[in-house]
Amino acid sequence: MNSKKISDSVTIGFALFAMFFGAGNLLLPPTLGLNAGVNWIASISGFSLTAILAPFLGILAVLFSGETFTDLGARINKYFAVILAIVIMLSIGPLVAIPRTAATTFEVGVVALVPDFSPIISSIIFFAITLLLSISPSKVVDIIGKFLTPLLLLILVVLVAMGVWNPLSTDLGTDTPVGEAFINGFREGYQTMDVLASVIFASIIILAAKAKGYVTISEKTKITMAAGMIAMFCLLFIYGGLVYLGATSGYDTSTDYKRSDLLLHISQNILGTSGTAALSLCVALACLTTAIALTCAVGTFFSGLTKGLLSYRVVVIATCISSSVLAVKGVDEIIEYASTFLAVVYPITLAMVLYIVLFGKIVFRKAPFIGAVGATSVIALLEFAARFNFQKENIALFKSWIPLQQYDLAWVVPSFVCFVLFYLVDLLLFPQPKKVE
Repeated sequence: MNSKKISDSVTIGFALFAMFFGAGNLLLPPTLGLNAGVNWIASISGFSLTAILAPFLGILAVLFSGETFTDLGARINKYFAVILAIVIMLSIGPLVAIPRTAATTFEVGVVALVPDFSPIISSIIFFAITLLLSISPSKVVDIIGKFLTPLLLLILVVLVAMGVWNPLSTDLGTDTPVGEAFINGFREGYQTMDVLASVIFASIIILAAKAKGYVTISEKTKITMAAGMIAMFCLLFIYGGLVYLGATSGYDTSTDYKRSDLLLHISQNILGTSGTAALSLCVALACLTTAIALTCAVGTFFSGLTKGLLSYRVVVIATCISSSVLAVKGVDEIIEYASTFLAVVYPITLAMVLYIVLFGKIVFRKAPFIGAVGATSVIALLEFAARFNFQKENIALFKSWIPLQQYDLAWVVPSFVCFVLFYLVDLLLFPQPKKVE
């Protein structure tokens, strides 16, 4: 690999890391480590599967199918793809993820430095910067990868390195069983929402690769794989370090605490008086890079969906304005109203990603993929109905019979069974299928 390819891989890889690494990704790992204690390695192992590997597979799934999420969804049904894409885009865009980045920046970063600062002014400033840096989509990856990410990584590496070199406590406290620590990490990885983001970010990464001269399928695949490996390594290093810092924090868990309290405790004790400022800057950068990437994705998607009727700039401006209004509601309220429809869209998207990556190049029939995603959709919609108290007890009883329900993976076995059944039926009815497009 020549110097240009290495440079491009690093730039795109850093950008991908920053797109995934939002404030939630910063807050989750230390608490996992604190709860896991001596078995913090088991915890980060489970977390890595759902917060690192699964999002990377999302990138690959889109790459294997084309250049955008609609190409991926078209492997099932083109109309289904558009509807699901809209729901995902609204979820990780102006309704949930984008306003949450600004709300988190205020609650964790700004208030720690200026307790009396106005959330309205904070939101306006945050989205003014977001708008300025996302108004030109072709420059987004370079802005994030060359400038914002190195600064974010520098702060995180210093924090992790100093904490590993001189742990706050040698008493790891809790002795959570290995299996429980692993499952806790596995479940917590869902909260990053990065699988949803990955199928959208994929188009930004592929567009950036094409802009740098990688236009053939082979070239795009190689540069995206290289960038993805760099991003995964950065995520694993930072996540692992933060989990370890949580395990060795010596934090008192006898009273109720917030995730932000634990992170602030770690940063202040490791970095001293500058810890609060460093954490605030780190949170702001993590949220800003994610907000820029998501805003760019929303603008690109809805501009393309409307065939230019809504221009990229109009969508970006509207996204920033609406997100700034919702951000004032605060993180807790945003999470509360978002959890219901995320419970539907997340498993459907994850199922689509896994089946395309695992079987997309060896199974050339649409029916099996339709069966797998259809079964997942049924399970997800039952969960949606139960949350509105519709047949809640009967649904709970039905789901209790399904394997892996206790791990929030009730869709896995039914989806695989339907994948096999639909394949066999389709094989009997149509011995010579038309190749999946």
